Amino acid sequence: MKKQLIHFLKLIARLGLIVMNDGFLCMATKKGTVVFESFNGKDVNDNPYAIYRQLVANNPELKEKLYFSVKPKEYKRLHKEHPEIKLVKRFTPAWVPVIARAQFWVMNSRMPAWWHKNKNTTYIQTWHGTPLKRLGADIENVEIPGKTTEQYHQEFIQEAQRWQYLIAPNQYSKDIFTRAFQFTNHFLDIGYPRNDVLYTDNNAFKIKHLKQTLLGHNFRQVILYAPTWRDDDYIQPGQYHFTLPFDLKKFFDMVGDDVALIIRPHYLVADQVDVTGFEDRVFVRTAEDINQLYLISDLLITDYSSVMFDYANLKRPMLFYPYDLKHYQKELRGFYFPYDEQHLPGPVVTNPADFYQQLAIFKEAGTFPAFKSQLQQFNQQFCQWENGYASNEVAKLIKKLITERKMTK
Repeated sequence: MKKQLIHFLKLIARLGLIVMNDGFLCMATKKGTVVFESFNGKDVNDNPYAIYRQLVANNPELKEKLYFSVKPKEYKRLHKEHPEIKLVKRFTPAWVPVIARAQFWVMNSRMPAWWHKNKNTTYIQTWHGTPLKRLGADIENVEIPGKTTEQYHQEFIQEAQRWQYLIAPNQYSKDIFTRAFQFTNHFLDIGYPRNDVLYTDNNAFKIKHLKQTLLGHNFRQVILYAPTWRDDDYIQPGQYHFTLPFDLKKFFDMVGDDVALIIRPHYLVADQVDVTGFEDRVFVRTAEDINQLYLISDLLITDYSSVMFDYANLKRPMLFYPYDLKHYQKELRGFYFPYDEQHLPGPVVTNPADFYQQLAIFKEAGTFPAFKSQLQQFNQQFCQWENGYASNEVAKLIKKLITERKMTK
């Protein structure tokens, strides 16, 4: 009964906001006003944040008209982390006039279909990664309670029709976005703004500074372990398992001295990572900008994660350790390309013995010589439009559209 009452009150509140929004939609948009949003307001990061920073750097006079839409429960944390940014709480009365009258939306995820956009608002969709798993209309069987596959496809397609611009990081993604979203408006073939830093900050001075800041020591080598979030491995709702699939002593025996290991788990399992006895060499990092972790890492170890596409910008070696491959076989059928050594930019191992053997190869060569050409091909395919200037391209577009609007008045 209590849950039903809460659900009913939420529906009433939603209806009230929708009515407010429809009223503000009758008014003109405010020129130069931009609303940014990352992952439905969960954080201030990713492509929208990179564009925000570049827009402020290029046009400081616009700063007072730039907003980040955030979830109310995240507001306090994000305000503390980003006191310089004007935050507005998502789906609140104060948020409605801002979002309804913004000249631009810059977002990396979908907005609910029931939330209407001003016809004069330019919607720039950045998306949030090169797709590994099938998206939108490419998903053959959608398993969401209360929603058919056809309904899901149609919602995705209708949302994509609201986007005036969509960023594509590479031709591979552009082809998928065109089909999966049935997108017919303007593509921005510029790479991902969030990856600009992998070019601008990829130098010895910056890397040394980041190592000192993040790890407290300029280690000879840094290895990053960034596994996939396994949301089906739980003890009870909200409490999840996490066990390292390798022994830390054997790991360091294989990689040598003055080497650090960074573990990037999901924040829900961060406190379950046991690094006892290795606190001076193993660092669990969940809140830091992952691009900073990429920059200081000499090797990425991952499994089914799309981090491989971003890390490929650095042209550094990768090792794939899908220790539970059999468990994930069904999910792998939903990938866009075969998950094997013929298509990945590094060796694939499924057991500790082979894992340690590959670490020994890396220690000796500093890379995986047998995969040198595949790594180059992977970089060419998935990083072809990345050059460190994507944020600036979007910032220039926004400024151009603001200027054009002024000229037409």
